[in-house]
Amino acid sequence: MEYENGVRELEAESFKDQVKEFLKASAEMGVELVKGCRDIVKQSLGNENSYVVRKFGGHWNRLSRRLSFLNEFLPEDRDPTHAWSVVLFVSVLAFTALNNTEYATPTPLLKEVYIHPPNASRILLPDGRYLAYQEQGVLAERARYSMMAPHSFLSSRLSGIPGVKASLLEEFGIRLVTYDLPGFGESDPHPNRNLESSALDMLYLANALGVNGKFWVVGHSGGSMHAWAALRYIPDRLAGAAMFAPVVNPYDPSMTKQERYGMWEKWTFRRKLMYFLARRFPRFLSYLYRKSFLSGKHGQIDKWLSLSLGKRDKALIAEPIFVEFWQRDVEESIRQGDAKPFVEEAVMQVSDWGFSLGELKMQKKHRGSGILHWLKSKYSQEEEELMGFLGPIHIWQGMDDRVVPPSMTDFVHRILPGATIHKLPYEGHFTYFYFCDKCHRQIFNTLFETPQGPLVSIEEVDQTPIEGGVEDAEEVTLGDSATKSDLTFIV
Repeated sequence: MEYENGVRELEAESFKDQVKEFLKASAEMGVELVKGCRDIVKQSLGNENSYVVRKFGGHWNRLSRRLSFLNEFLPEDRDPTHAWSVVLFVSVLAFTALNNTEYATPTPLLKEVYIHPPNASRILLPDGRYLAYQEQGVLAERARYSMMAPHSFLSSRLSGIPGVKASLLEEFGIRLVTYDLPGFGESDPHPNRNLESSALDMLYLANALGVNGKFWVVGHSGGSMHAWAALRYIPDRLAGAAMFAPVVNPYDPSMTKQERYGMWEKWTFRRKLMYFLARRFPRFLSYLYRKSFLSGKHGQIDKWLSLSLGKRDKALIAEPIFVEFWQRDVEESIRQGDAKPFVEEAVMQVSDWGFSLGELKMQKKHRGSGILHWLKSKYSQEEEELMGFLGPIHIWQGMDDRVVPPSMTDFVHRILPGATIHKLPYEGHFTYFYFCDKCHRQIFNTLFETPQGPLVSIEEVDQTPIEGGVEDAEEVTLGDSATKSDLTFIV
């Protein structure tokens, strides 16, 4: 037994010796390799005929002569070349250590995304999908005005009009309905989603909830893309549109060079890149989304969406009330954990919408060409039929908005001169629409004039209080939000 133990100890020692010898040999080979590289460098740089010496030798000699006075600070027994190389090396290490200490400081832990238990009301669509929705304001039978609000990118049915008070909705008799777009929140995804199907989803939801008359559509930022679709595909069901910083296709061929430049110059490089990827390489978006808002951690809205914000927008998104709202809205938006609906949303904005904004302009319907059509129009007693959207379109645009620049709304106004533009000096992308009681009251006063409260009994109500079409509308400029309650809209 002792013999066997001794053999094992010898074998263990011999193995350790082999490892030590191997490491020593490797170290010696490494040293020789470094010496060889050093000799090669010396021969290459020390040779007067080398390219490096011929190219930079003269400059180096002149610089050395000018800095030679620094050698007086070195010990007499030290070679200046060797000493200054050591000083340079130590300096680099010191700066590296200082930089690393900045990153070594503890950073606040990111809050994890919490997926809440499902609690949305849902309707069954004709194609078998479920659509989740939320209602605010007065009951259906008491609603004087009904409003449908599709949400923007990375949002959900919980957004609606952020911070709007129930008492204000009651005062104007408003029923506000918000819903999750397909694949967002608790709504089922759509296999072939486009803007026409989006408008039809809105129509089916209105019918299912008993909105028998016309209703208003509300769109903020990316949500306005679906509001435009409703104006195009279901105009007969709409009483009007209220849009806030509405987006358009940044590649719209109807834009002039000046309009396109006015939009693109306001955006960050990353945002421009995201538009490019959505248009050319949409598959890359899925990877980027999973690294940001689908990572399971909360983050800042401007970082995730590559937004360039003004001072007032930055101040707003830092307020606790906004942070709490934003995080809860994001949690609901990404509930299903699938990047596909977000990619679809991004691709739809930069692709062919299936219609142009010019088609929404109120105009006489073309009866056809030829002598018969001319004679019929000349002697017929029938009134000329109009086409396009005949109701009012109100657009609120912050003049300090860097997400949807004012030039985008200028483009819309050129295409749709009948739309009423409300320009908001000093306002950004979020400041007028989010958590602003005075703003919300001003918006409803503009759309519905004097508040009349909810209906006492069921009756037919004309949801368009403004006489005439949108062709007589004028452009309106508003002052600062601090004086919003003292201003009067001109329609």
